[in-house]
Amino acid sequence: MPKPPSTPTFWYLFSKFWFWITGWRLASVVPPGITKAIMIAAPHTSNWDILYARGAFFLMGVPVRFTVKKEWVDNFFVGWLVRSLGALPVDRSKNNSLVDGMVKLFNEREELVILITPEGTRSYQPRWKKGFYFAAEGAHVPILLGFLDYKNKEAGVGPAVYPTGDYEADLEKIKAFYRTKQGRFPEKGVR
Repeated sequence: MPKPPSTPTFWYLFSKFWFWITGWRLASVVPPGITKAIMIAAPHTSNWDILYARGAFFLMGVPVRFTVKKEWVDNFFVGWLVRSLGALPVDRSKNNSLVDGMVKLFNEREELVILITPEGTRSYQPRWKKGFYFAAEGAHVPILLGFLDYKNKEAGVGPAVYPTGDYEADLEKIKAFYRTKQGRFPEKGVR
């Protein structure tokens, strides 16, 4: 994975300032040698999560991408902003399976980290969406555990989980890690 830029970008400098002014720090980074992965982010309990998560990845020098409908990137008014933050357009008219679309994106690139919030909502969600798991399994890439811990004001990346094909067992391992992290609103976090 790339390191922070030798010539700082606007988003890198903004993220450095944002972490400084809010008292946050990086706790850990992407494990070395991983160039392709699904990065999940949890607990997702607040709209503020995007600022801290995206800032952390700019500081780490990790070119995290996230999938959006193609129309968002093509939008005249917000397309430039969405692209600059890492949006990766998916044309759903050609393929209704987002999992297949993500596998295709991995197969087309040498390096790619796609960020997903498996809870799918900022409210407590006991049942996570499974697409992140099947996309990682189909693309033969690990699942990285991105986190925000509001209690300790830390952002980082936990261990890599390689899908074994046993979704329930792998999900329990993932959730066990996230139970040690506190979202902005702890009552909405992973149980």
